[in-house]
Amino acid sequence: MKQGDFTEVAKHYHHRPAYSDILLEKLFACVNSQGRSRGDFRVAEVGAGTGKLTKMLCDMGLGVDAVEPNENMRLEGVAYTKDCAVQWHEGSGEATGLKSSAYDWVMMASSFHWTDPAKSLPEFSRILKEGGYFTAIWNPRDIKEGSIFQEIEDEIKQMIPSLNRVSSGAQNTKNWTEILESTGHFKECFFMEIPYFEHMSKERYMGAWKSVNDIQVQAGERWKDVLMMIEAKIEKLETISVPYKIRAWSAQKVG
Repeated sequence: MKQGDFTEVAKHYHHRPAYSDILLEKLFACVNSQGRSRGDFRVAEVGAGTGKLTKMLCDMGLGVDAVEPNENMRLEGVAYTKDCAVQWHEGSGEATGLKSSAYDWVMMASSFHWTDPAKSLPEFSRILKEGGYFTAIWNPRDIKEGSIFQEIEDEIKQMIPSLNRVSSGAQNTKNWTEILESTGHFKECFFMEIPYFEHMSKERYMGAWKSVNDIQVQAGERWKDVLMMIEAKIEKLETISVPYKIRAWSAQKVG
């Protein structure tokens, strides 16, 4: 498995947490200040993965085109959203393959950090209508000191001292406002966040861990030991309430 290659973990992605309905509705209200009908509002979700956010956008009544470069992830997404009015496309943040000036809103969910902003931001500007918005949203765990989740993180760090997480938790500290405005294609970035809990069975919790690419790659042969440690930590729990903090940065197209 390579860093950023989700082929082998795609089958586990359905275990991952969703996003906040409340935050999505508030974001939509901001990016749709003209009050257009939802059926006429076009969204391009880039790096759509297995369709976790895609389905939520469809359930909001929005028209969605989903773009995903990895075939395994895309096939999972097609199956997950089979009852939704979604068009799936092969493409990436740097080259979506979508029409110019066709979308009111471009979104990337837990995936913008994998792109090259110098190339992806101009591409998003290209496919957006005048006045359209780009939103980068993440759902990192909100790990509290002294919690079982902190214990797990501490033990992982002891097992893999050189571990460098790509997007999760406190290590996701990049200045996204500065990055979104860095190419001159977007302006007036604004930030929203909201706490969110996902209640999981032990099986789903372990499945969510198995979907994590960056730790598996860096752990190598120790990955099995990491999973065994986590299973031991949660052995006596029936349900696991995992705290998340949904965080979103949005900016408007210039021009």
